[in-house]
Amino acid sequence: MVTGLDVLSGCERIQGERKQKHKQESHRVNMLDQIHLLAAVTVLGVLEQAYFFLQVIYARRAFGISPPKTSGPPEFERIFRAQVNSSEYFPLFLAILWQAGLFFHQGLAAALGVIYLCARYCYFMGYKTSSSERLTPMYLSAGVLWILIAASALGILHFFLSHYVGLNILRLFTA
Repeated sequence: MVTGLDVLSGCERIQGERKQKHKQESHRVNMLDQIHLLAAVTVLGVLEQAYFFLQVIYARRAFGISPPKTSGPPEFERIFRAQVNSSEYFPLFLAILWQAGLFFHQGLAAALGVIYLCARYCYFMGYKTSSSERLTPMYLSAGVLWILIAASALGILHFFLSHYVGLNILRLFTA
């Protein structure tokens, strides 16, 4: 025999499940709010790397250089080196982009990420023209990496101090 209390208990259980499901969905939305800019910059970076790879393929065809050869006319070697140099820094860039974005500030990290990608594009195009044309964009991209590293370190330090020591360094600066 089902009583009114059983029906009421069942309704409360269903409401509790609905609230839990809504809470999980809102947590997912909040998480996406925290990473959507970083994800967009990551996709842009991957597309830029793909463009650089394609430039090497086109240069190989234009200069008749088959893999695994990596030497040839200076024009080809500059394109090849620009692509390799950009690929070498890409994992470092991605790691510190995400750390800076998650622990410091997503908007700042994403903006710096876009600046970095633009600088690497200018680096690639400059190197393609002349090895001396790569220098200014190279220094700019290196500077952006150092800023991202600093933001990452500060964000992670703040997290550890506030989470494990109970010291909020942001309050110290604003007090």
